[in-house]
Amino acid sequence: MKIVWERGSATVRDVYEELLKSRKIAYTTVMTMMGTLEQKGRLTKTTRDRAYVYTPTESRGQVVGNMVNEFVSRVFDGSAKPLLVHLAEEHKISPKELDEIRAILKKRRRKS
Repeated sequence: MKIVWERGSATVRDVYEELLKSRKIAYTTVMTMMGTLEQKGRLTKTTRDRAYVYTPTESRGQVVGNMVNEFVSRVFDGSAKPLLVHLAEEHKISPKELDEIRAILKKRRRKS
């Protein structure tokens, strides 16, 4: 999905060639994976020059948001606090990122 999001649309060959830069993978594996994503409604396909061109049906932000919400719901019974505490304590967060997070929290607090 990441490659298709970055490109806006991509063929199986596009994704395969991009993945080959970082790891060994079979063309048929990429084809199967993209077919599965299309069946699940994550990608749509059209034909161009005798090849299927896949386009995402949702933005990266929408998918990530849905995944995070589902994860928080399943793992933390709907409370984001344990996840935020873990991320703050276990992951390196740059001063710039901390400033951005503070600004988001400040804005959120004003809305409450």
